[in-house]
Amino acid sequence: MKRFCSISLIAMIIFSLLITGCSKGRKADTTDGSSADILNTGNDTSYDEAYDDEISAKETYDKEMHDEGTTSSVRDYTQTKADSIDAKKGLPERDTAGKTSGSAAAVSMDAENELYKYASGESVNNALPPDTYNTEEYTQINERGFMEAYTNPLSTFSIDVDTASYSHLRKSINYGQLPPADSVRIEEMLNYFDYDYKQPEDVPFSINAELGICPWNEDHYLLMVGLQGKKVDKESLPKSNLVFLIDVSGSMDQEDKLPLLKNAFSQLVKELGEDDRVSIVVYAGEARVVLDSVHGDEKDVILDAIESLEAGGSTAGASGISLAYKLAAKNFRQGGNNRVILATDGDFNVGASSMEELYELITEKKDSGIFLSVMGFGMGNIKDNRMELLADKGNGNYSYIDSPREARKVLVDEMAGTLLTIAKDVKIQLEFNPYNVKAYRLIGYENRALRNRDFKDDSIDAGELGAGHSVTAIYEIVPADGRLETKYSPDTKYGSVQKDTNMSFSNEIAEIRLRYKEPDEDESREIKRVVPAYNASVRAPSEDFCFAAAVAEFGMILRNSEFKGNSDIKSVLRLAETGLGEDKDGYRREFINMVETYNDFYAYRR
Repeated sequence: MKRFCSISLIAMIIFSLLITGCSKGRKADTTDGSSADILNTGNDTSYDEAYDDEISAKETYDKEMHDEGTTSSVRDYTQTKADSIDAKKGLPERDTAGKTSGSAAAVSMDAENELYKYASGESVNNALPPDTYNTEEYTQINERGFMEAYTNPLSTFSIDVDTASYSHLRKSINYGQLPPADSVRIEEMLNYFDYDYKQPEDVPFSINAELGICPWNEDHYLLMVGLQGKKVDKESLPKSNLVFLIDVSGSMDQEDKLPLLKNAFSQLVKELGEDDRVSIVVYAGEARVVLDSVHGDEKDVILDAIESLEAGGSTAGASGISLAYKLAAKNFRQGGNNRVILATDGDFNVGASSMEELYELITEKKDSGIFLSVMGFGMGNIKDNRMELLADKGNGNYSYIDSPREARKVLVDEMAGTLLTIAKDVKIQLEFNPYNVKAYRLIGYENRALRNRDFKDDSIDAGELGAGHSVTAIYEIVPADGRLETKYSPDTKYGSVQKDTNMSFSNEIAEIRLRYKEPDEDESREIKRVVPAYNASVRAPSEDFCFAAAVAEFGMILRNSEFKGNSDIKSVLRLAETGLGEDKDGYRREFINMVETYNDFYAYRR
């Protein structure tokens, strides 16, 4: 097996250590940045025991290192990969910070440009795992600019609890690949994390708001708006009628697809109760039923059926979805959680004559009480645009699974939110007070924008909120000077009074309004909260505010947003460290590590 030319010295060192008996154990990186001893247990690379970021490309690297039975950190992998590219292109060796050493004059412009193309995604296929061709698809994002509060005081959008964008870009960065700009949805990055929002009392969710100085433009403010869904214990969840709809086509025959998929569903099965029901439908060239409504306590039967799945053939996705819905309808549980969980890389190349027909089917079934959740797997073939829309049409959520740890987060730790909808068609509308706000910009949610008149229109579809889920939105605000020189819309709260009487609202920044429907109702309800005006510069921002600002800033850097202002990686890391907090599950620390990996690998660009 060929070795990378730049790692031969490392390989020799490791070989000598093995000869001298230093193979008892080694240190591996943990999510909190510390180290832990890992025993040398042989050549076991199963997803059940592998370190979260030991994906197939890094496993290949480990084999080439002839370090059987051990694993290396992603940082080591990406650093060595970068060194290898440097060597091939004639670049000097990098130091541990990812910067090149030696004479800058020795670096040819052509070589530097080639390396830039590699990391920026222009040569995207070179950055993917071996034998992978990039046919990924994403919905185009048209970034929203600033709106004048005098003439456009209303901002209306549908909530989004999907998290696929964050876990997908995390995997891309850990592979040493810059994620495509259209794959970076900042709202999904924000909503990946938990925040210390207060629990609701008499309604399904609470409304939270915080104002602070904008880190990338100190003349502006940031307004952080957060919804917190009420939490439900697993024991209190309604009984489930679940249909696992599994793509077993030939494109799923990769280590980070079907094997990881099996691991994910196996984790969920272990959490089910005896009164839950599980069916399995698979599709490749055709769709077929593997299991039909098996009790949740028959775990061996379900797990054996999952383990027996093999990939091969074309992708009859439409017929698979149709069959899954028929099975869900046949086993429908009144008052229960009736849901199809689609697991795929998103490629639908055989079946219905158009995707529109598929969307119509899903919309029809959701109205009957059968919801659709979507989980994406793999790289190079992901059809992100289709999967996001399928989940939206099906009143479900869209997740991207890049590791067993992510599978556990989605299907075990957040099972209540994944499987139980507590509010549907949830819409948010903010009215900004021109007395205090000159202009505003919603960061993210470009694909969730609604017309202002849609807010009170119950026929307009919007997002669903699961038990325990939170939704976070951030506005960048240009403050006003308190002078009212222009008339503005009389049919709004702040425009309904004349200039002389508007002073009664001088202590308000905005009013937040929410409309939602109970899961079994068709008429929406509305709740409101006023955001008071105060001097944000004299208040210390909360840890949640700092961390959310860091995530939004990193998203703008990845997009190369025209509104990123003075954003830089140092600011992102400083904010994230300030907002680290208790971080029980380690996801905030993992974000910091990912940003550092990005910074190290792309250091040559600065």
